[in-house]
Amino acid sequence: MKKHGYRVIPVNPNEDEVLGERTYDTVDQIPKEVDVVNVFLRPEKTPKIAENAVRAGAEVLWLQQGITNPEARRIAQEGGLGYIEDECIYHNVNESLQKG
Repeated sequence: MKKHGYRVIPVNPNEDEVLGERTYDTVDQIPKEVDVVNVFLRPEKTPKIAENAVRAGAEVLWLQQGITNPEARRIAQEGGLGYIEDECIYHNVNESLQKG
């Protein structure tokens, strides 16, 4: 994603820095506008992340391929976020960029 010009702000309470970027413990701690919250965690963790994404004012909650959760979907949609699940963001963005 970074090679396509996207800024990636990692959320990982176990690390201080990832990919040359400072990490945050939760999405709602990021002091900048958040467009997409891209989730690579087990489905049972996604409702809490959805709540944090809503608090952060994110635009979209995106659960990576193989990840689905009806409660996360409900929280995101009730909070006004777009919601995508079980899809690889890189493949979607890369395909869109190739189409031009």
